[in-house]
Amino acid sequence: MRTSPLRKTAAWPLVWIYTVLIFYASLYPFDQWRVQGIAPWAFLTAPLPRYWTGFDVLSNVLGYAPFGFLLALALNRTRPHWPAVVLSTLAALALSLTLESLQMFLPVRVPSNVDAALNILGALAGAVMARALEWVGLLDRWSRFRDRWFVSDASGALALLAVWPLALLFPAPVTFGLGQVFERTETGLAHWLEDTPWLEWLPLREVELEPLLPMSEILCVAIGLMLPCLLAFGVLREWRQRIVLAAVAVVVACMASALSAALTYGPAHAWGWVSSEVRSGLLLGVLGVAVMSFRSARVCWVLALAALVWQLSLLNNASADAYFALTLQTWEQGQFIRFHGLIQWLGWLWPYALLLYLVQRLSSPGRASES
Repeated sequence: MRTSPLRKTAAWPLVWIYTVLIFYASLYPFDQWRVQGIAPWAFLTAPLPRYWTGFDVLSNVLGYAPFGFLLALALNRTRPHWPAVVLSTLAALALSLTLESLQMFLPVRVPSNVDAALNILGALAGAVMARALEWVGLLDRWSRFRDRWFVSDASGALALLAVWPLALLFPAPVTFGLGQVFERTETGLAHWLEDTPWLEWLPLREVELEPLLPMSEILCVAIGLMLPCLLAFGVLREWRQRIVLAAVAVVVACMASALSAALTYGPAHAWGWVSSEVRSGLLLGVLGVAVMSFRSARVCWVLALAALVWQLSLLNNASADAYFALTLQTWEQGQFIRFHGLIQWLGWLWPYALLLYLVQRLSSPGRASES
């Protein structure tokens, strides 16, 4: 049975998020733009690259496969009579050719007809996979599951929940403490404005930033664990479903943090982030989630908004230690710098996207369901 053309889906927000990530990965590092005297489309007729690696092939195919999958999924759920596979492949073709052409203006990037072909092939594979899932009935099963578990206008919350584990992969000064950007933003602005008259306009802090106190760290860990749960509580239908999702969120948070530590310090240190403050924060967060499991959706979102503002205030009025600066260098100079750069932006921006979402939903009368 086909879904309604007007049906809401979390696939559309994820399509736009992933498109932005593709732009970032394709045009990084966004500097030294210049005209090189070569037509932007010259790469199409250039000889095939002499050197390539398995990583290049895999990254180009897998980089666009989620785009094709998500776009085809979104079209299948909202425009079931449209040729989703063809449209998704054509969209990937336009996107890939545009970005490869723009790379002609970046000396540090090398556009390639092989890269473009692999991008299109990856998008086609992703779109075909989405079509196959629809053919075997898995999308209809997901639709029934979503209708049974989530309210009808849950697409934005589901998109944020889907991105959250990825945001946790980038190392944070405080476990689950996403959005600590003030110190690095201040340093970056000072660097960009160096040798310009506008540097004097940069506000100066009256006091130096200090590391978080142990109690503040415990609160930030607890709030970081509670935020995705409180977000989900606003779109789930029953309290039993809240308990299940909260348990899944705790497991996902711990596994994502362990994977982040393993990628940074090595597999032997996967659980090195579990300090006494983190254990206390986990316990406090679990207790807070248990108490809020029986509250209304609007109360959960109001508390989430207040807790998020509190956490961001604590994090951005604290400094990261020198050891964390070395950790960032390990990630930013690694083999997968573009991948790590994307995860870094997700970790920085996720809480602010959540902030905008909560403000928008709470300021719209009747939008937050009273479950």
